[in-house]
Amino acid sequence: MTAVPAGTGVPAPHPASAARRAFRAGLESGRLLRFPGAFTPLSAKLITELGFDGVYISGAVLSAELGLPDIGLTTLTEVAGRAEQIITATTLPTLIDADTGFGEPLNVARTVRTLEAKGVSGCHLEDQVNPKRCGHLDGKALVGPDVMVQRIAAAVAARTDPDFVICARTDARGVDGFDAAVERARAYVAAGADLVFPEALSGPDEFAAFRAAVDAPLLANMTEFGKSPLLDEATLADLGFNLVIYPVTLLRLAMGAIEDGLRTIAERGTQRDLVDRMQTRARLYELVGYADYTAFDSEIFAFDVPAGVEPPTTDEQDPA
Repeated sequence: MTAVPAGTGVPAPHPASAARRAFRAGLESGRLLRFPGAFTPLSAKLITELGFDGVYISGAVLSAELGLPDIGLTTLTEVAGRAEQIITATTLPTLIDADTGFGEPLNVARTVRTLEAKGVSGCHLEDQVNPKRCGHLDGKALVGPDVMVQRIAAAVAARTDPDFVICARTDARGVDGFDAAVERARAYVAAGADLVFPEALSGPDEFAAFRAAVDAPLLANMTEFGKSPLLDEATLADLGFNLVIYPVTLLRLAMGAIEDGLRTIAERGTQRDLVDRMQTRARLYELVGYADYTAFDSEIFAFDVPAGVEPPTTDEQDPA
């Protein structure tokens, strides 16, 4: 019989353990993993189809989708719900932005358990105070290193799957300088972090120096319009980084096209001139697996009742 298409009603169980093992193996492989940021389940399908290594789920993107700035206004429920929707659309490993963990160490522990239950492969926690600010803006404030160590320790202790990746993000480079970022990163690794995310490094020399100073897998954030230059894949691999995220790229591309399209319709009164720039209906149907749903539906309606099996009577259906 045709398999139930992924995403039908209650989602099929996500192969979380396999994805987490793949994430672990990738971080240890010596090659650079590429995780574009998915802003919808449909974009996660494209990321999967085009052969990337994983999917990143950005807190900044989720905030923007809700019409909010990235200053810690979203809740664990909102973040976990969006994660579940996106994870249903891919079998790739997923890394999600958990901001400051949504509270004190007990809240961090609950955050990790919640994200694990949704099938996430890993999360990153940061050392800003709450409410936080976008990592490439000025005016950030940090908690003490001891507070962040407690967050990491709580996350490590709470996870039930040892392959769930705990990533420690430090924003110290933009607040206290490069040396402070290195010192914090070492403390976070000692507390059990599996991956380190040094935010807002200034250029290739700092990326190289951070790699030399910290003995752990490292994440590079290639966000547009930020403090770090947009280094290409080959450069980051040569610098010894293990993972690169493109957190807001797809949202920015989409919103740029949406705004341009709306202006065109407002000015010309029709979308005719935009059609050649659109994804076709056929391509959309291919991406969402329309034919698989149709095949499943047709097979169920054509299913014959096995011989000797009588349909229930009305009384048996409702004896009351």
